[in-house]
Amino acid sequence: MGTSVLHIDLNALRDNWRALDALSAPHVETAAVVKANGYGIGSAKAARALQKAGVKTFFVAAVEEGVTLREALGPDPEICIFGGHMAGDTDMIADMHLTPMLNSLEQTTRHFEALAGHPFGIQLDSGMNRLGMEPAEWDAIKEIVIQAGPRLVMSHLACADEPDHPMNAQQLASFRDMTDGLPVRRALSATGGILLGADYHFDLVRPGIGLYGGLPFEDAKPVVRVECPVIQIRDVATGETAGYGNAWTAERPSRIATIAAGYADGILRAISNNAVLFEGDTPCPLVGRVSMDLITVDVTHLPHAPRSLDLICAHQTVDELALNADTIGYEILTSLGGRYARRYIG
Repeated sequence: MGTSVLHIDLNALRDNWRALDALSAPHVETAAVVKANGYGIGSAKAARALQKAGVKTFFVAAVEEGVTLREALGPDPEICIFGGHMAGDTDMIADMHLTPMLNSLEQTTRHFEALAGHPFGIQLDSGMNRLGMEPAEWDAIKEIVIQAGPRLVMSHLACADEPDHPMNAQQLASFRDMTDGLPVRRALSATGGILLGADYHFDLVRPGIGLYGGLPFEDAKPVVRVECPVIQIRDVATGETAGYGNAWTAERPSRIATIAAGYADGILRAISNNAVLFEGDTPCPLVGRVSMDLITVDVTHLPHAPRSLDLICAHQTVDELALNADTIGYEILTSLGGRYARRYIG
């Protein structure tokens, strides 16, 4: 094993979807978000596994991601594009039968003029100020849009991972003000919104990070394990240093393992001198700086020379690792680079 291995448990992915699906009423459809290459695990394989579990609607960020997904899944599932109908997207949307979530009057005009009768959805801004039509813009075109029969009207919560945040109730009220009484399917919640309860579920929920083992879905099964091969182990005397910048100095005679992984693999440099890897159940401190291709780890306390060490595993989730880098599990997952050998289970 010359490169690090990303072990991906598709059974756990499906189990996480089923668990999130069970949290909403039977009439609520549970879709799946597979943008950013399936949060780093591979969108085609993730989506095919989820399709087998029962997913009928998928969400991605951009049309190009939708094309990849359509080629992987075939003609049946609905593939929705958060980014909407951008200039230059028309042929791909038509040819691949994608459903753009229209975010503005400009996108709506483009879609209606170029692809009259083609499926579409609408994204509304309920207070996040990121994507979607604001209330005044929506009011101006609402009747025409509803007559055209959107597949879905959706919005997105800004603070759903904080259940007590007042923004949640504020956005819920705003979304209801813009959509109550309309003859259309509605969607507001991703993973965090699902956990807020039935008031936030409407007709469709679209979990993302929770499928892949991340917070705020605390009951999620781990989906990924990052296994890093040990290239070399050396003895380091007291007072000697390891890695760039002499950032770590041995305070005792130590055995230091050099492993094949680094920031080119998406292992953030911010965890330098501030994280652990695991040999089985035993934590091993990362020492020195994370470099492009290599990490040094203190294995002095191990009774044997390890062949590999795990960076993400059952003992250290993506969110626990993220804390060491002062970031979030989303960034850890989506940063995982292209050099990993990907091994799929299930």
